[in-house]
Amino acid sequence: MRLFPSYPLEALLRAPYEWVSAGLFGTASLLVYLFPATLLVAREWAYAIAGGLLFACAFRSWQGLYLVRYQLNLQREPVWRLDFEAIPNSPATLLLGRGFLWTARHTQRLRDTQNPNARKYLANPKSDATPTSSIGVTTSGRPEIHGVELRECNVYMQQADRVGHTLVLGTTRVGKTRLAELLITQDIQRDDVVIVFDPKGDAELFGRIVAEAKRCGRLDDLLAFHLGYPEQSCRYNAIGRFSRITEVATRIANQLPNSGNSAAFREFAWRFVNIIAGALVALQRTPNFRLVRRYINDIEPLFIEYTRFFLRRRGEPGWGKAVKERVQKLDPKKLPAAMRGRANEAIALLQYVQTLDLYDPVLDGLVSAYKYDRTYFDKIVSSVGPLMEKLTTGAVADLISPDETETDDPRPILDWLDVIEYRRIVYVGLDSLSDTTVASAIGNAMFADLVSVAGYIYKFGVPNATSQPRIALHADEFNELIGDEFVPLLNKAGGAGFQVTAYTQTWSDVQAQIGSKAKAGQVAGNFNSLIMLRVRELATAEMLIDQLPRVGVAGKSTSSGAGDASKPDAEVDFETSHADTLRKSEVPLVSTTDLFSLPRGHAFALLDGGRLWKVRFPLPKADDELLPQSMEDAFRVLLADTKHVASMQVADLAEHLEEPVDSSDQAPAAASA
Repeated sequence: MRLFPSYPLEALLRAPYEWVSAGLFGTASLLVYLFPATLLVAREWAYAIAGGLLFACAFRSWQGLYLVRYQLNLQREPVWRLDFEAIPNSPATLLLGRGFLWTARHTQRLRDTQNPNARKYLANPKSDATPTSSIGVTTSGRPEIHGVELRECNVYMQQADRVGHTLVLGTTRVGKTRLAELLITQDIQRDDVVIVFDPKGDAELFGRIVAEAKRCGRLDDLLAFHLGYPEQSCRYNAIGRFSRITEVATRIANQLPNSGNSAAFREFAWRFVNIIAGALVALQRTPNFRLVRRYINDIEPLFIEYTRFFLRRRGEPGWGKAVKERVQKLDPKKLPAAMRGRANEAIALLQYVQTLDLYDPVLDGLVSAYKYDRTYFDKIVSSVGPLMEKLTTGAVADLISPDETETDDPRPILDWLDVIEYRRIVYVGLDSLSDTTVASAIGNAMFADLVSVAGYIYKFGVPNATSQPRIALHADEFNELIGDEFVPLLNKAGGAGFQVTAYTQTWSDVQAQIGSKAKAGQVAGNFNSLIMLRVRELATAEMLIDQLPRVGVAGKSTSSGAGDASKPDAEVDFETSHADTLRKSEVPLVSTTDLFSLPRGHAFALLDGGRLWKVRFPLPKADDELLPQSMEDAFRVLLADTKHVASMQVADLAEHLEEPVDSSDQAPAAASA
């Protein structure tokens, strides 16, 4: 039963006049019950009449109480603390918070609060600068946005919709990380594969992951990679796993400038890195940043090593003796200018292989690179030098260029296919505040690696897995990570079980990082679900508003007038008129002002193919004994309680690859793959 009739205007922002009539009904009921004879009512009828009047009193009292509750609800911003251990764990749904389905009625109610006569029923009735409501509750934003509905329920997101990926937008310090903690906690509880990218390296987020992994008995499954804590971090070779050799060069070259004249140098750099990678793989050595830097600076040792390996493998008779004879006969004065200062053995090997009628793509690439004049070679690969310098300097070098043959280092080596196969939890802290270039290079290389793994899973499935595991990938501040590698992860990896949840402050950050409005639109089109907290940019707010329908909102206008009578002989000297006019206008279901004014921890969520929910998120309980208080404490808990194996690297480089390694894949066109 409706408390109020379905009038065109609800008129909930007014005094509770229902209580006046409720008092009259109550008084009349009492009088009829006590003095039926005085009122000339038979006692048999008096009880029935008194009961009817009492019911009317109760109903009108409840109407007035609802009105007061609604008005108080507009002013309060309740704090909801939840024991994350008590989150309802469901394989089919994901808890987002508490809220309600936003409809045109709520748009109408929110528009009514903007009437000047309604200010006394809202928070901050005297001054917008007042930080508390009229009932003493601390506010942030406009609590009436959530207060327009009294009845809340738990808001869930369907797991089936997460494969379509989720975008979370919100300015700084409004609750994105707290929402991430809530979602990550549930993914850990469901025993899913959980991968968290955190460019800044947030101590609270990492502490929450450690706490929940320990609570669920999955601390042994947790791997932490953090550029800011190399001694405690696991190791990772960003270019060690690939489906095609060309991916090694692509992951490095994609970090280089690609505009103007830089594009040509980027292609040259790609070619020489590809030559080096092909030779290393042919020699059964895993590529890493240190090796690439070493041979970019001096390719001669690699040329000598591979040429000797090639001649031995080919079984060329007498090649060793022939090379020694050539070394003895070398006359430095007769050498071309490009060969002067080079090792005699390298020159002799070059001359010897050029006399043979053979074809080997790796050797041909090395010969072409070795024959370049040293000065010219340095110029065309100069763009990659500074990047490799940053990636191979200091303690970080051991972290991202691990020696897989070294058994003394107890830090495990991160391998994405192993992570998925054994349903592990991975935290990636990139410490981008210290070095954005290195953080971006490693983050993009990881995404490229994950895309390669997704391609393998598409074709061959997960090794030793009876079912396809869900891979929950959370990318905080993903505008710092996004590149050409991220797009295929969104639009092609869903079939491999990847569920991406990306968090960022504004969409302009993404567009600026990509450098193309069209590509940014392509990325946005791959997110089927949108959660928007408070934002401060119009273009970001319009990403949600443009997807919502326009609804009719009713308003009342009052007009009055007075005038002299038109007939002198009439008995009326003047006339007055007064009219209330109901008008309707179309407005967006949610306005930009609403999105700019959301309280902290509140959001609008566009789910289920277009249904808009108003949600508020829970805060974790402050007295969680398992929650570490700092990054150092979190690592201490992780390293003290886990029993990680010393190494996770794959013994055979060709294991888990999409196809047998083809060292002839040298085409520069693959750089755009």
